[in-house]
Amino acid sequence: MKLKNSSLDQVIRNPITVTENMTFLEAREILLKHRVGRLPVLDNNKKPVGIITEKDFVRAIYKTRPVTIEKILVKDFMSKKLITITKKGTVYDCANLMRNNRISSVLVLDNGNLSGIITKTDLASVFLTQSVEMVKVLEIMTRNVITVMPADSLLLVENLLVKHRISRIVVQRNKKPVGIITNRDFLPAKMPRWIREFADPMEVKRYRDNTHPDEFKMNQLSYILSFRAEDIMTPNPTTVNYNEDVSTAVLVMIRNGISGLPVIKKSLLCGIITKSDIVRAIAG
Repeated sequence: MKLKNSSLDQVIRNPITVTENMTFLEAREILLKHRVGRLPVLDNNKKPVGIITEKDFVRAIYKTRPVTIEKILVKDFMSKKLITITKKGTVYDCANLMRNNRISSVLVLDNGNLSGIITKTDLASVFLTQSVEMVKVLEIMTRNVITVMPADSLLLVENLLVKHRISRIVVQRNKKPVGIITNRDFLPAKMPRWIREFADPMEVKRYRDNTHPDEFKMNQLSYILSFRAEDIMTPNPTTVNYNEDVSTAVLVMIRNGISGLPVIKKSLLCGIITKSDIVRAIAG
């Protein structure tokens, strides 16, 4: 795909970072506070040594460990394989790195020091402003959609996310999208839907805002087995029609702060378009 401007200068951002000796809960609080999907990890010399993403947090939450979640440090669950680029690279180079390594961000280094970060959202913005071609959603969407039913267990949802290395799952009923679940939905404190609907609103808010939620003190397996997909899904997900322009889908994603849209044809689910699909289109 041809772009009017492929310079990296237009997409490099200052990253929110953590240190390798921070605790899981401290890093989680930073991730939620800044509403970002990943955090580069620095050592004592301010050098990048790892990165943690929402997927890493989900794996850490539900993985059986001999220690409690409060004692887990960032260095215990961070990804140590860093994919990097320099400012001399191009948007095409960055898109190829993301596609080939199945990652959602690339660190920008300057003489070994972290100088920025580029995410799929940044590349999607480039597509929106710099693309010289008109592309339809059906041309680049993913047709094989991983789905669950509203009554399916959260354990199944978590297993599918990890097994297929995806960031979201569409919840469908009668082939119509009725909800969506992302890795981020696993991070704040959750409570079953029937409790949310009838509990005191202030009590629900205190539960959600608790920086040391009770679920982290439980056996993670027994906790997750008490939930169904409908308990944590975002209902009535925003969708896009299969014959819309990709630029329309990108604009909807950016405006709503989301990374994927179920694709429909005559109200029925026929695919999903994500920022990963946009990155693949740029990479060519």
